[in-house]
Amino acid sequence: MIFLDTNMFLRYLVAPSPDNPNGERHHEVATDIFRAVADGREEITTTEVVLHEVCYILSSPRQYRFPVPKIVEAMTDIVRLPGFHLPRGEKRLVLRAFEIYLAYPKIEFADSLIAARAERLEIPLATFDEALGRLPMVTRWQPPAGD
Repeated sequence: MIFLDTNMFLRYLVAPSPDNPNGERHHEVATDIFRAVADGREEITTTEVVLHEVCYILSSPRQYRFPVPKIVEAMTDIVRLPGFHLPRGEKRLVLRAFEIYLAYPKIEFADSLIAARAERLEIPLATFDEALGRLPMVTRWQPPAGD
């Protein structure tokens, strides 16, 4: 089992840049890892933080400017690999977060994860974020009415 950091996902998903002297090599190494996972020769894991960073960087106007549908497609394909492991039940949660992110691309993936977790736990979400609080799968917590 290999734990992957953000840059392994990015080097796999993004074509090498001519201004990065190690770009081609990094892309090859990352591609080899994901190919080995796809072929059943390797197993990988990571965290929600890494997945958030990948989505944030890929969508960033200062970085790669990937459209949300492209990000969701690529990341969903990776998460669905049999050799991609997360703690029990977390893979389904992440896939649900990608569904939310695709349906509401103006919110960040981090907010999609928050919404998916609140939905799964079936508890209200306390937030001042209006966009997050309006998502249909979120029950927004309201403070008790004062006397």
